[in-house]
Amino acid sequence: MPNVSTVRGFLLLGFSEVRELRLVHAALFLLVYLAALTGNLLIVAVTVLDRRLRTPMYFFLGHLSVLDLCLVSVTVPKSVTISLTNNSSISFPGCVAQLLLGTLFAAAEYFVLTAMSYDRYVAICLPLRYEVLMDRGACEKMAAASWLSGGLIGVLFSSFTFSLSFCGSNVIQQFFCDVSSLLKIACSEEHVAIDVSVAVAVALGILCFVSIVVSYARIFRAVLRMPAAEGRARAFSTCLPHLTIVIVVILTAVTAYLKLPSDSSSTPDLLVSVFYIVVPPALNPLVYSLRNRDVKAAVGRVIKERFSHPFLWKKTVSLC
Repeated sequence: MPNVSTVRGFLLLGFSEVRELRLVHAALFLLVYLAALTGNLLIVAVTVLDRRLRTPMYFFLGHLSVLDLCLVSVTVPKSVTISLTNNSSISFPGCVAQLLLGTLFAAAEYFVLTAMSYDRYVAICLPLRYEVLMDRGACEKMAAASWLSGGLIGVLFSSFTFSLSFCGSNVIQQFFCDVSSLLKIACSEEHVAIDVSVAVAVALGILCFVSIVVSYARIFRAVLRMPAAEGRARAFSTCLPHLTIVIVVILTAVTAYLKLPSDSSSTPDLLVSVFYIVVPPALNPLVYSLRNRDVKAAVGRVIKERFSHPFLWKKTVSLC
């Protein structure tokens, strides 16, 4: 780090000082975390084990579920531990890792959602060229670009943020380490590098948002021109889960970052952050399982095969 920090650790903000409320918060967060883990692991397992779901759409859905698993695991377990032990401290390296990984997974998820919108655009608007444009190589390159871009943004944000000096208060007005909360307690007044990083991230975010909007504008125009009602219904059924997740992610993120620039944080501000960090990873599997008949059918097939053929399941696990 260019500047030597006199702060060796930080204190994260809890949701309440009352022990009973802390226990309620820990129980709710733990339930949501377990639901997110179960749902996303189930989708990953289904997309890997069921051959009928080895298509570009479910390839990206598997990556989205992995990112959701990682994102919710970065912040929620620490928050639950704080509520149970009433020890809100987090080490300096721990805060660096939380900021780096949280930014990486959140940014990569946004890029994967953009790739998924392009996949739906090609499938509906250019069906004759779908297998050429969305072959395995193209899907792997888009997935790798999403992870690498998220990693680049995470490295930029974490390295530039922790190159600042922290010599005053070490209380982070948030239940996890994020850039805006850390900048409030930094002693350095010059944030040029951070401002450049934020500008790059915002530019990429706007580019992805425009790409998603253009893709779905063309999709809806193509779907409305379909003569058969059954074809329109099937096209909408494959697009609505993804569109729902995109809307949830964008709305919660925009609400969180429009709400949080105040100097002090409060319980409503923390709740807004919860809807941004915790809710989407838990909601994504639910949306896809309820709105997508292929996923529901695949879950049934996988469960039926594994329970009806236990020796096959053991053999598959041993091979893995």
